[in-house]
Amino acid sequence: MRRPAIATVVLLALTACGQTTTTNPAVPTTGQAFVPVTIEHAMGKTEIKARPERVAALDTSYVDATLALETQVVAFTRYPGQGDNFPEYLKADAEKYGKDAKAIGDLMTPNLEQLAGIGPDLIVSAKVRHGEIYDKLTKIGPTVFSETTGPTWKDNIRLLGRALGKEQLANDKIKALEDRSKKLGDAIRAKEGRNPTVSLVRFVAGEQTVRLYTPNSFPGGVLKDTGLARPEGQPTSDKISVNLSQEQIISVDADRIFVSTWSDPKNESQKIKDQFLANPLWGQLKGGKQDVNDTVWVASVSLQGAHAMLDDLAKAFGVDPQRS
Repeated sequence: MRRPAIATVVLLALTACGQTTTTNPAVPTTGQAFVPVTIEHAMGKTEIKARPERVAALDTSYVDATLALETQVVAFTRYPGQGDNFPEYLKADAEKYGKDAKAIGDLMTPNLEQLAGIGPDLIVSAKVRHGEIYDKLTKIGPTVFSETTGPTWKDNIRLLGRALGKEQLANDKIKALEDRSKKLGDAIRAKEGRNPTVSLVRFVAGEQTVRLYTPNSFPGGVLKDTGLARPEGQPTSDKISVNLSQEQIISVDADRIFVSTWSDPKNESQKIKDQFLANPLWGQLKGGKQDVNDTVWVASVSLQGAHAMLDDLAKAFGVDPQRS
């Protein structure tokens, strides 16, 4: 374990260490001895000489990923609305691998002095989140960044798996989720006698529209893995969502409509939702409507969140959740 005093000196001195550019050796599977590896990532290359045991995750999706890959989280940026705690859907993993974790600020304002005092073996985040402070982070410890978070979440887990020497574990857990998704979709289709359509919409403060999520989003990708259908002709795009006005409410119709609402401090999201629900067009929607947990369905961007989504789907359609 690094001594906090030494880590703080490293941060204050900001002395740079050159990154090794050797060719990556074969990455070991979990359970094998760790082989030093150079990880190519969004910000360049990072040499990891020993298996990281204490990880600082500066994006919540990487907190979830680290816990899922059975590795200790020692520092993290706060989950919105959770204070210094982990959300409920992470309870089981957090009790095993997050007992010593310290919140070091909010997503866009991590406390680097506090992080240096903790002395992690590995720091993970995304360029879109913390690209501007990457150089400072590298003075604290080996740092690996993906380009972004949501749409690439499975690849991000694989990237973290390579850095931890647990690439096989990452692949196995992703495959287990995908297998479960398909089994659940099959169970729903068997019960319904057809492939029902599903939609996910979200209300967000500051937007006078409703977001209709596409298959390019995290939740849209999870739904896609189940094989459940998207309504024919429904608006879509290359982005994660399409913003629809009240005049376009009918476009969200499906056999099952899942409704998510961001929990903002001033409750503005709920006010937007109330306006849509008061519109006569909302009453004309034929599909069954069900509110879902925004933290799980939209914000989690993780294996744990995806499994919790599948639990909700199973309950909504009244089928076995297909958990092994």
